[in-house]
Amino acid sequence: MIFAELPLSETRGAILAHAIDLGGKRWPKGTEIGEALLAAAVAQSVTHLWVARLESGDVPEDEAAARIAAQLAGPGLQARAPANGRVNLHATADGLLLLHPDSIAAANRQGDAIGISTRPPLTPVRAGDLLATVKIIPYAVPATLLAAITPTPIEVRGWRPGLAATLVQTHRPGTPEKLLAKTAEVTAARLQQLGVALQQQPTVFHAVQPLAQALASSSAPLRLVAGATATSDARDVIPAAIISAGGEVLRVGMPVDPGNLLVLGRIGEALVIGLPGCARSPRRNGLDLILERWAAGLEADAADIAAMGVGGLLEEGGRPVPWGWSP
Repeated sequence: MIFAELPLSETRGAILAHAIDLGGKRWPKGTEIGEALLAAAVAQSVTHLWVARLESGDVPEDEAAARIAAQLAGPGLQARAPANGRVNLHATADGLLLLHPDSIAAANRQGDAIGISTRPPLTPVRAGDLLATVKIIPYAVPATLLAAITPTPIEVRGWRPGLAATLVQTHRPGTPEKLLAKTAEVTAARLQQLGVALQQQPTVFHAVQPLAQALASSSAPLRLVAGATATSDARDVIPAAIISAGGEVLRVGMPVDPGNLLVLGRIGEALVIGLPGCARSPRRNGLDLILERWAAGLEADAADIAAMGVGGLLEEGGRPVPWGWSP
């Protein structure tokens, strides 16, 4: 593509590179230069214009953006019509955004003429959300460059239908009934956003055997435990109860804040989660990262949790700081 400031006599049919005001009218960039624009330029004694002119093998910006967007638009995404060298991709369903960051980075490294931007991977999204955009910086790109752009498709993995969960809460002397009711309310609302129905089991005393019996008696594929006290060790009540119920503990604690004190385990095929204390709040926390994966059919294991430290939320203001620390 030719991009230069040229005499008016050489600009007919080229693309106006920059917007210009002529004769009381604004001519936007990207306008194909024709007789009317040239006449207006002559009338104002303009002798040169900055223009772009496509050469053989060049692909216009809108077409180039549309081609790349078509490659990116996997299940659950729709590419909108191109405009000004840009195509936006929107979700067509509620679910979890799946993409390959290395693939996007590889496409962007092909040159500065192409920019692909996305929301972070594993972001929960709703139908209609803007998830990615493809922008062609110049007015055209060589077809050879376009052929080298082969990104892996982006996908929205929808929430699985018909999912169910149970919630067991434990109590100790003095546990407020209002706290139990609020926890059940917040948990039900959290799961409802993922299309998961919640059934609350009777509250049990905060001890290994009562909790183990409650967990073993459930048939739900997801079993949640809101403990009367936080889990502080792999031998604490909730991990011990999972083992006593015939299950296994996958991880105690997670490198996500808020949400550090989460417990992850299994009883047969069922996933068991000991809720961190912050799960009593509707604010997004480490529990959401696990629930979203599970609802989309991407259950997390210990290795997945270990990898959550980078991007581990840290969104809550006013977190405690070590005594004596000062900026």
